[in-house]
Amino acid sequence: MGAAFWTCAIILFLVIEAIVPGLVSIWFAVGSIPALISALFRGPVWLQVVLFLVTSVVALALTRPLAKKYVNSRVQPTNADMLIGRDCVVKETVDNLQGTGAVSVAGKVWTARAENENEILPVSSVAQVLRIDGVKLIVKASPNNK
Repeated sequence: MGAAFWTCAIILFLVIEAIVPGLVSIWFAVGSIPALISALFRGPVWLQVVLFLVTSVVALALTRPLAKKYVNSRVQPTNADMLIGRDCVVKETVDNLQGTGAVSVAGKVWTARAENENEILPVSSVAQVLRIDGVKLIVKASPNNK
């Protein structure tokens, strides 16, 4: 009975892996193999469960960082990334509470929000781009402004 259970578990984990994008259950399929072998040699259920858990955790710990780096790398650098760290000129008062703000950087006007909720950047002041959040630049008063 134990061998049938672990065989079904391997098949189920592999089917889930095939259906779901990314790596999600392959480690459990790997962990089921020693449990299946133990069941074939009539090992006790507690040993099968321990082998499954230990092998799954070890497989996950050893391969997850590599899998994340090479398989699930969805970050696509864009030309907009080169705006980070640059100074920009405030074209519309940046006020998070009012929901306003626009800055000009590299010849383009972007919607902007201040890094700090209560920070207000007046028109014509210089700000620094910290990051891009969707289609908005997150900015703060530039140190060059003072």
